[in-house]
Amino acid sequence: MKLSNKLTRSLLMASTMVGGLVVTAPALAQDNSASDEVITVTARRREESLQDVPLSVTAVSGVELERSGAVDIVAIADVTPNVTLEVSRGTSSTLSAFMRGVGQQDPVAGFESGVGIYVDDVYLNRPQGAVLDLIDVERVEVLRGPQGTLYGRNTIGGAIKYVTRRLDVDDPTLSARVNVGSHGQFDQIVTASTPLSDTFRVGGTFANLTRDGFGENVFLGMDNYNKDIFGYRLSAEWEPSDTVFFRLAYDNIEDTSNPRGGHRLIPGAFSGAPVLDDVHDTRAGLMVVDQEVTSEGISLLAEWEINENWSVRNILSDREDRSVTPIDFDNLPSGDLDVPAIYENEQFSEEFQLLYSGDRLNGVMGYYYLDANASTVFDVLLANVGPLINLPGLNAQTFGDVATETWSVFANFTYDINDEFSLTLGGRYTEDERTSTVLRRTYVGGFSEFFGGAGVPIATTSDFTGTNSWDDFSPTVSLAYQPNSANNYYFTFSQGFKGGGFDPRAQTTATPDFDQSGSVTADEIYDFMAFDPETVDSFEIGWKYQSGSYRHSLAFFHMDYTDIQVPGSVGVDTNNDGVNDTFTGVTTNAGAATIRGLEYEGMLDMGQDMMTSGDSLSLGWAIGLLDGEYDEFVNAFGVDVSDQVVIQNTPDLTASFTLIYVRPVADGDLQVSNTISHRGDSSQFEFPFPELDQEAYTLWNASAVWESGDGRWQLGVHGRNLTDEEYRVSGYDFVNNDTLAPELGLEGTLIGYYGPPRTVTATAAWRY
Repeated sequence: MKLSNKLTRSLLMASTMVGGLVVTAPALAQDNSASDEVITVTARRREESLQDVPLSVTAVSGVELERSGAVDIVAIADVTPNVTLEVSRGTSSTLSAFMRGVGQQDPVAGFESGVGIYVDDVYLNRPQGAVLDLIDVERVEVLRGPQGTLYGRNTIGGAIKYVTRRLDVDDPTLSARVNVGSHGQFDQIVTASTPLSDTFRVGGTFANLTRDGFGENVFLGMDNYNKDIFGYRLSAEWEPSDTVFFRLAYDNIEDTSNPRGGHRLIPGAFSGAPVLDDVHDTRAGLMVVDQEVTSEGISLLAEWEINENWSVRNILSDREDRSVTPIDFDNLPSGDLDVPAIYENEQFSEEFQLLYSGDRLNGVMGYYYLDANASTVFDVLLANVGPLINLPGLNAQTFGDVATETWSVFANFTYDINDEFSLTLGGRYTEDERTSTVLRRTYVGGFSEFFGGAGVPIATTSDFTGTNSWDDFSPTVSLAYQPNSANNYYFTFSQGFKGGGFDPRAQTTATPDFDQSGSVTADEIYDFMAFDPETVDSFEIGWKYQSGSYRHSLAFFHMDYTDIQVPGSVGVDTNNDGVNDTFTGVTTNAGAATIRGLEYEGMLDMGQDMMTSGDSLSLGWAIGLLDGEYDEFVNAFGVDVSDQVVIQNTPDLTASFTLIYVRPVADGDLQVSNTISHRGDSSQFEFPFPELDQEAYTLWNASAVWESGDGRWQLGVHGRNLTDEEYRVSGYDFVNNDTLAPELGLEGTLIGYYGPPRTVTATAAWRY
């Protein structure tokens, strides 16, 4: 069998992410029959049906995403149980991800994500630019629970993996798609490829994605929540023989969308500014820099099928991105709490895999190396506070630089004991080293030199450099029982590990005197800046069933989550006058939590009994129940407040139901789909705050898509959030939760960022 069929379809190819764009060659038509469909995934680094994988995996095909009108990666959470994906507060391209209560909200340098994002085996080390637009992906796999014995980087909560299509081997291709919709949406995507010889082919995709704002910045007179992205990707594939394959890919993107302003939930305590009527409107006045997100990367994949049992593959990748963004925390014209920021990230990764496939034994051994650097610089202008303490233009600047070097070896093998039982054993050894530099300075006279300001530094409040390293061994064991082709029962135990680090926002001069000795020691400063790794032990029992027109996946899980890293920010009164004139980051290993839950996904094809010849009707669902609680949560004063906190960004109920009707129309197929997606109450932070938290809400999305029988044409209409639900996805809280009095600045910062309102989009696609 040729490599292109055996390996490259069964293993994730090394296409790279276009910082918010995934580009591949499209496929416009596929079989719609749910009962005949065999869903193939590569969750275990080999091609398997979803039914055979003893893991909690949700697989959504690119065709499904295309037909549903899904816009970006955030839409995956609508149909996936116990998953939260958010656009991070104050940004339009940074992702905050949670699975089963495990994740990371703060995107600044120094924190690792609890959920890994992969694009064809390339792990994205930072969340900037990770709100990926869903453009012609083959499928997206969502793996819940700790990952590490199969994938390049250890991730404690789960992984989201993009699988992309190969270039066409035999013929030139050309495809185009246009989307026109609400709020001036106008997208153009063009993809082309051609073979230059029997063994060498090239291709590329260009995408221009634009949309006016959902709201308006009423102070600056510009769109709010708009979109302006241009990106392209070029790739070349060389297949000199049936057993050797190379792929080189380069991508580049530029996102020049306007700064995303938030909605004030309370009137201005200093100015009296009233709350605006439209939740997508803002009065943010910060425009010291233009917002721009740029990203580029290159990757090289090499694969060699040594013989029918052994294969090797190597993935090299180098990426960098830069985000310049003015974040107006207070969202008012004055500089009460204005935070322009620059994020710069670089990463180099190398992964080598040795794969074995036999009659009873299958598995992978690998080595992974990551060398990454993340730097953040941001000002915190407190222009209203400054005059009160005779420091006009008061500005607290933070510069944090974090270097990460990590390597690991991992292995995962499955042995079929007999025709019914199989045993999987895996393990990963990881060594992480992290070096951080934190420089914090106080300015007067406005913004610092990084943002073109005339501010002058008058004091240094942090000048810290620290290095620490950790090592960990994380095992996995799974026993699967398949008494027949319809049933698969499994038990899986896995451990997860996430490395520690240093909080780049922490202020060394705010370090408490922990031992009450009368002076703060260097060791106390180090302990204040640093935080330790966190770990999780996950137990899962599952049952997968598929027979005829019905299939389901049912999983019960229990997790013991320890040394949880909880980042936060608090105001600091440096001169004891009762006014917080700066802030400090405080990240602690707060304690331990127990998280348990259930996930039930399935599909029923009702076409055989209910529909006329040629028609089909199917119902799909995804239900997640989660019960999580802190067993220990020690605050900065050493007090256990576990009875006052909750698991953040984690509803106790997530549910979706999708009804799809297909019938032949005009020498093609017309598909009409309706999806109802519900999310229960959720808390933005560990301490519940009703004024900011989001109550339960339900979204309704619907689509009608016609595809020609020859696969050349697709026409569609997509409506999302048809009931025009208002729902918060993130926010800022710098007020007293009881009195709403300001805790930083004078206006009171209580801000919400909201999901998209009702939108309608018409699409037309053509392929040659």
